[in-house]
Order: sequence, then C-alpha cells, then structure tokens
Amino acid sequence: MSTPFAVCISGHRPEKLPQGNALRIIQSLLYQEIGSAIDDGAAVFYTGMARGTDLWAAEMILQFRQTCPQIRLVCVLPFAESVSRLRSVERYQAMTLMNAADETVTLSEHYYPGCYRARNAYMVSRSQRLIAVAADPASGTGQTIRMAERNGLEVRLISLAQSARYQNPEA
Repeated sequence: MSTPFAVCISGHRPEKLPQGNALRIIQSLLYQEIGSAIDDGAAVFYTGMARGTDLWAAEMILQFRQTCPQIRLVCVLPFAESVSRLRSVERYQAMTLMNAADETVTLSEHYYPGCYRARNAYMVSRSQRLIAVAADPASGTGQTIRMAERNGLEVRLISLAQSARYQNPEA
C-alpha cells in the first residue's frame, strides 16, 4: 500500500466553464481524478470552498468518504466572511459541506488583497498533488498550478480542451 498523501483542488468558477454536456464531462473527470487519488493513497483533501470546482470537489470527496471513511476533507477559507458572501444556494451548500468536513481552516478574519493567493499557498504547502480544472493561465487557478509546479507537486490538470475532446472525439 502506498504512503498516505494530501491533495489540494483548484478550479474555475462556473462562469468560466462551459455549460451543458461539456460541464458534466468536466465534473466526471474531476470525480475520476479524486477517485484515482484515493486509489493512489490520498488521505487528506484540501478545498478552497469557492463556487464551482471547489464546492463540487468537496461534495464528491464526501461521497467517496461514505465508502472510504479514512479520507479527510479540509475546507480552507481565505477569510471568515468568504462563505457569507456567496449567493444563498451556494452559501447553503458551502455551510452544509463545512459541517460535514473533518476540519475548516480560516486564514484571516477579514478580506485583504492577496488573501486568495494565501489560501492557495496554504493548500499547496500541505499537499503532494494538485487536481486542477483550468483553461485560463492568468486566473487564480493558473497561479495555483504554477505554485504547485514550483513546489514539486504532481499536477493533474483537467483542461477545457480535454473535456472538449471527450465531447467530440473527432476534434
């Protein structure tokens, strides 16, 4: 059996992702990557609790935890009010996920410029693998990928081009 390790997850907000079938493919690939990480020995998953990829991943991790009770979910908030700033449905989703998580870490009481970068650095510094859903290298997710590469993490990238290839194999 492999040595337990930690995984952090990063990805775009829903408005930066395709919709419809392409989005379902991206979510399916994310689910597969989380499952592969568990099969490889992942014991801890860090998610930044942002809308989209982060919240979807947290839900998936909790689904996996039903059959793999050894895995842990750690929610990392950049600042205390970050969840209260979400829209009502996403706020409810985030609160439900945090209540089910093994741990919630809040890095700052208040918002400050750079707090999202600090959250990403916190997760990267505690992980050996990054699962990322990305298309825009100028985004926070792109920044997290570069941070992970500099820190020697194994990066598993789910790109929008990859999801398009699944949707249209002739492309």
